[in-house]
Amino acid sequence: MRYAILLAYDGTDYGGWQVQKNSITVQEKLEEACEKVFGKRTSVTASGRTDSGVHAAGQVCHFDAETTIPAEKIADVLNRFLPPDISVLSSSAAPENFDSNRSAKKKTYCYRFYLADRRNPLKDRFSVWVKNPVDIAKLKHILGAFVGKHDFKAYCKSGSQVKTTVREVYSVDAVITQNPLFTDIEIYVCGGGFLYNMVRTMAGTILNYAEGSLTEEEIARSLIEGDREAVGRTMPAKGLTLEKVEYGFPLFD
Repeated sequence: MRYAILLAYDGTDYGGWQVQKNSITVQEKLEEACEKVFGKRTSVTASGRTDSGVHAAGQVCHFDAETTIPAEKIADVLNRFLPPDISVLSSSAAPENFDSNRSAKKKTYCYRFYLADRRNPLKDRFSVWVKNPVDIAKLKHILGAFVGKHDFKAYCKSGSQVKTTVREVYSVDAVITQNPLFTDIEIYVCGGGFLYNMVRTMAGTILNYAEGSLTEEEIARSLIEGDREAVGRTMPAKGLTLEKVEYGFPLFD
């Protein structure tokens, strides 16, 4: 029978999602837990691979298993065998042809950074410190430039093996929270799919524009001509979280 789980993890100490030879990964830990629960090796597929150091608040995975454990209780049983920085939030029976990766319609990522004169160690695990002055109005203004179907070749790590670098971005929004000592900025990007490092490079481009080191014309050129010299820096992995995966139907109650 096919099951789906909703997974959250702090990616700080992992080499990403996918099993690797020289690094501990989230998939490895989850499949080890499944083997203990179901008594046999179980292959777990995720909606997409998160890179080393990237977090997830709403990763969706599927696997096949024969078990008498009620579907909604599988989350609790798996959590007994998972480390503290990985947790199954929900579990359910899934349609027989459900594929957490291929069935996905939309994914939403959030990139977090904070503006402050001094670094805050309590924020550093999931957010990036930015000391340079940032024009909030400019930051909000440029978000719309990325919405729509574009060739994001300039925002993809060179050497990536993909059939096409064209992707459709449905929305880019910023949530800004101002405090006396710092300002939190969350950039939410929703799309049908993403290239390797695409959201992190978008975040860096948005930030560089708001800092004044990139122009609107350069960003337009990066999307039209694929000019890598016209994009901003690729931001650190720790600021990125996979927030939500949507399938067009309710998967978890």
